[in-house]
Amino acid sequence: MMKITAIVLTYNEEIHLHRCLTSIKDVADEIVVVDSFSNDSTLVIAESFGAEILTNDWLNYSTQFNWALNQLPGDTDWVLRIDADEFLTDELIQQVLQLKNNNAEIYGVYLNRRMAFLGKIIKYGGVFPIKVLRIFKYGYGYCENRWMDEHIKVKGQSLMLSGELVDDNRNTLSWWLDKHNKYASREAVDILNLEYSFMPHDTIASFDGLRSSEIKRWIKEAVYLRSPLGWRAFVYFIYRYIVRLGFLDGYRGFAFHFLQGFWYRYIVDAKVREVKNKMAESSLSVEASIEVVLGIKVN
Repeated sequence: MMKITAIVLTYNEEIHLHRCLTSIKDVADEIVVVDSFSNDSTLVIAESFGAEILTNDWLNYSTQFNWALNQLPGDTDWVLRIDADEFLTDELIQQVLQLKNNNAEIYGVYLNRRMAFLGKIIKYGGVFPIKVLRIFKYGYGYCENRWMDEHIKVKGQSLMLSGELVDDNRNTLSWWLDKHNKYASREAVDILNLEYSFMPHDTIASFDGLRSSEIKRWIKEAVYLRSPLGWRAFVYFIYRYIVRLGFLDGYRGFAFHFLQGFWYRYIVDAKVREVKNKMAESSLSVEASIEVVLGIKVN
């Protein structure tokens, strides 16, 4: 029987953590909460579930998760990656419990991830559910070395479950906007790296399988990012909201597809352009320009 260790990264997640840990307590044999010095009741909640608590300074998700992997004992069997604002549906819980008795030679497990926005599940727009690898055999997987939109990469055979993992953040819209502004800076770093190669490029991009997360990354890197800055964000919004029927999600759907599909991606493009302008006007390197413009030290 496979034993699962769940890794949850936290910083001030008191409004989410109880729901998350409740959903995994029956499938995870061990829970490891890696905290970035929360000042709310996050750690009290983690302790109430018997979680092991580790603390580490935050740089980005990838480095934090891979650091957490390196802290696990050598006899760790399987790892479940789940964010504090996510939870497993009842259907997925039952499927994972059945999986634990599966003796097949597999190394990774894909789940269907869906998102809620302003309290409503987003059903249209061609975005969700997306298949993401969240359970993997210890020693055979790691998190992509990226600043944004990181996924788990696994060496070996994998399978897919039909149950869903739900991302439902309960913070305010102002919090969401502020966080996505920061996300935009991090994604700009990854986009600039594709052009200037100032750090290793790590990607799950693939068009040779049926895993939606890998196909979408391939389309993004091979098609979207080769389209004109700014204009591509508008086209993407039209594709999601009109062509893929995003308008059927109502006013919350419009807010989500406009803000996440257009506003966020336009901000990313604007930041990429700002860094390039700084390089041109000051003769600074791309790394130095990123630090000046985006406040991110990449090496």
